[in-house]
Amino acid sequence: MKTYTTIKTLVFSAIVAMTFTSCVKDDDWNAPEILCNNRFDEPTTTMANFAALAPTSGTYKVPTDGAPVIFDAYIVSSDESGNFYKTISFQDKAENPTVGLSLEVDKASNYADFPVGAHIRIKANGLVLGWDRGTRKIGSIDPTYAIGRIPSILLTRYLAGVCNGNNRMDIATLVPTKLANLNAAKQEKYLNTLVQVADVQFKLEDPTKPLTYINYTAGVGQDTDRDIEGKNGNTTVLRNSGFSTFGATLVPTKSGDLTFVVSRYNSNYQMLIRNTNDVNFVKDRFASGDPNAPEEPSSSAVNLFAGSDFENWATFLNSVNSFGIKQPLAQGVGLGLNGSNSLQIKGTAAGNDYLFTALAPAGLPASPKRITFYIKGTSTGKSLSFNVYRTSGSPAYYTYNLLNFTKSTIINVSDANDYRGAIDTKGEWMLVEINLAGAPLINLAAGKDIFAIKTGSAGVYDINIDNIKIE
Repeated sequence: MKTYTTIKTLVFSAIVAMTFTSCVKDDDWNAPEILCNNRFDEPTTTMANFAALAPTSGTYKVPTDGAPVIFDAYIVSSDESGNFYKTISFQDKAENPTVGLSLEVDKASNYADFPVGAHIRIKANGLVLGWDRGTRKIGSIDPTYAIGRIPSILLTRYLAGVCNGNNRMDIATLVPTKLANLNAAKQEKYLNTLVQVADVQFKLEDPTKPLTYINYTAGVGQDTDRDIEGKNGNTTVLRNSGFSTFGATLVPTKSGDLTFVVSRYNSNYQMLIRNTNDVNFVKDRFASGDPNAPEEPSSSAVNLFAGSDFENWATFLNSVNSFGIKQPLAQGVGLGLNGSNSLQIKGTAAGNDYLFTALAPAGLPASPKRITFYIKGTSTGKSLSFNVYRTSGSPAYYTYNLLNFTKSTIINVSDANDYRGAIDTKGEWMLVEINLAGAPLINLAAGKDIFAIKTGSAGVYDINIDNIKIE
């Protein structure tokens, strides 16, 4: 009888368990979700439109019972190596994203459910959106923090994977946004997105004594900043968590490509890698700390003249004075920075010619400090000279000469045009800064001559110029 009773008890327990298991389908039970179940309906908005709802101060609460607010995104972060903690970063597209956000969640090991490249869908109803300590986030309402962490048990209420048709999560191959330099990454539009910068290295006082990714105190890992530098003197900070599993690894002493998620703490940009695979440093180390390397254009820089980004050739042509343009000058379609358009100078100069003289637009900075632009290519026999026009005095312009040009540089005012030298950027974009400190009387009046480029007689040119700006 005892054996029979035991068997009855086991069978009854199994039936009860099966009954409860089959009934746990209501969301109120908080049952684990199958990640790829297309839990939410189709998107009702774009991530960019949603992100634009973030106020400059405070937060915006998405109505809990209002119309569904649903958008798609792609995961760019990973906490597998411990460098991201209870936060998920995502962007609106797998390639060429327009916006990024981070999600605060009280849950670790998110990479297991949402790996890098995962196509996700977010239903934001009931969440709050806003700027928090420098970056744009979404999360839960919290009595202590502006944006709180979503409890792990509620995560599936707001976040789910998107199926690819085979009952499996759609995993995209992310293409990092390639930027010209480290300073270019320090822009709000890149926050929480994946970018890549070439020709950078760890800044080391003694390359024969490399550092580890993080510092340790009494054997305990500490959150650590490591400086990264580029060939043109640009720098940024690589922020590594004290919990990163690669913390004790020595940083590479060579140079190369760095892939990272852009982040910011208050006003200080700090870049985050997912793991050491993001650090592809296989090239020889370059000399650091060039004192004559210019800083990248700041966010306040504006076009020096209409069409000075050369995207619209007609706009550029309408911005030059009555003398028009001279050969060898044309639009370089697709030859500019990041595949944009450029000003192409290709051919042999007939004389010491003005290629063009541009007119000042309205609204230029009242007291500009510098003019910047990028050059890529070669010249033989002669270099370039630039005129910046003045309000009075003789001659009618300040003169700046490029001379021998092989790397990013700052040029100062000269006494006269000088075309000596040659250009060779080794196939890379190099930055030129025209220092306006010696030019106090720049003619900034709208419609007046402001800037000219001159070639040297018999010089053979094959160069592209892009993004002529003033600030």
